[in-house]
Amino acid sequence: MALGIYIHVPFCRTRCSFCAFYLRIHREDWAEAYVEALTREIRLHAAQSSLRGRLPDTLYFGGGTPTTLHVGQLVEILALVRDSFGLARQAEVTVEAHPDSVTEEGLQTLRGAGFNRISFGLQSADENELLQVGRKTERASVDLAIAHARAAGFTNLNLDLIYGLPGQTLASWHETLAQALALAPDHLSCYALTVEEKTHLQVSLHRGDLPEPDQDRQNDMEDQAALRLAEAGFDRYEISNYSRPGFACRHNLLYWQGGEYLGLGPSAQSYLNGCRFGNVEDLTAYQAEVSAGRLATVQTEQLSPAQRQREALVFGLRLIEGVSLNGTSEGAADQWEQKLQRLEREGLIELKADRVRLTALGRRFADQVAVELL
Repeated sequence: MALGIYIHVPFCRTRCSFCAFYLRIHREDWAEAYVEALTREIRLHAAQSSLRGRLPDTLYFGGGTPTTLHVGQLVEILALVRDSFGLARQAEVTVEAHPDSVTEEGLQTLRGAGFNRISFGLQSADENELLQVGRKTERASVDLAIAHARAAGFTNLNLDLIYGLPGQTLASWHETLAQALALAPDHLSCYALTVEEKTHLQVSLHRGDLPEPDQDRQNDMEDQAALRLAEAGFDRYEISNYSRPGFACRHNLLYWQGGEYLGLGPSAQSYLNGCRFGNVEDLTAYQAEVSAGRLATVQTEQLSPAQRQREALVFGLRLIEGVSLNGTSEGAADQWEQKLQRLEREGLIELKADRVRLTALGRRFADQVAVELL
């Protein structure tokens, strides 16, 4: 079974209005304290043999914006992970980055240290759309960052896009897709804008400052992306993810294929040995726990075999190819049979031999299908 490590870097220069992730606005002293605490957490897990000697196949620095940290800090963390746990020989090592927070020299240093995949948050090619959600990124800085990443030797590059932004039209989304493709990425993530609880976006919508997301328009944008990217040679392998052949994100596949992962940093989630657990969602509390020699775990749930099977089915359904029902216990299969047959009659899934997958309609209601099956 594949194994990965996720490191949550909880800092950004500014917070986008749609963001619901745990983060703080970057400060040098906070970042230094975070790196010290993360170092302690890594060493605690190593001392407890949390990975049981297994080598991670993937390492993912997410956030937040990992590149708000100094390049030296990122390289130090990577070296510590490698020394503490080891990494598989061809491990995928990803860092998320904001185009304004990288330099040519810094990217060369990251690549030389072993980072081999980079993900930039483009979101939209229209600067006015970005300003509507509190994001300030000039297109020129995106072009320069990608050019520097390629020059540094990154041959696996992702761009994140969001559709359904306030004021976004089908025409402007088409232009964003065109400009994204012109940057020659190897992978594209296209996410529908969702309004999360307690975000600035939700407040703005409730006040009437911005128009509510148009679900029909979002559906049209999703269809447009699927068509345009297929024409450009991208495979849609998951509801929101497209890649050129051979460039599917191996770390994200862990989640959808039932792999295991260790989450490090405040609010990070883990799944190891049939157990789900998460870290405290507070930087100060996280630092206090690991400084006292304790893991900062606050939520732990040991999954039963039936729960594991249900989750494997639900997560696997996010994959375009669907998931096999082979290996499902007889009792679990009986439990799901009526639900699956009803979902099939409603046109949300299709059953073929031993596999089940979402239909195009089902992908629009993937969350509802997941609730039904869980």
